Amino acid sequence: MRAAGHAVESILAALNTLGLTIAARTLRAWCARTGTRNGAAGRVAARTVTDALVEDAVRAAAFTTNRAGEPVLAPEGLYGRRKMLALIRRTVLPEAGFGAVDRAMRSVGLAGVVRGKLRGAR
Repeated sequence: MRAAGHAVESILAALNTLGLTIAARTLRAWCARTGTRNGAAGRVAARTVTDALVEDAVRAAAFTTNRAGEPVLAPEGLYGRRKMLALIRRTVLPEAGFGAVDRAMRSVGLAGVVRGKLRGAR
């Protein structure tokens, strides 16, 4: 930041008046790690973008709204990971991966229905 003509000390002085004491080295390390330069945000990882798209697709497939406007679990919300992956690939995102669907279902709170095993015919 100093090489670009920005002094960190003025920022730290303003933060100190608010009661926040941060070392100059800490602020420079944080800015270097997040990729923040001149107020511009750092780059977002491709996996983060893909996961957000897949999570939106899973939410749209698993939930509907009733007449009162409340979200209600749709029949597709009972799907397991493999079936949900097939649904998402077929309808919305053909490039969706199994791991992305797995993470999306975990974050939404879906686990699928486990059917009990049938015992052998006696």
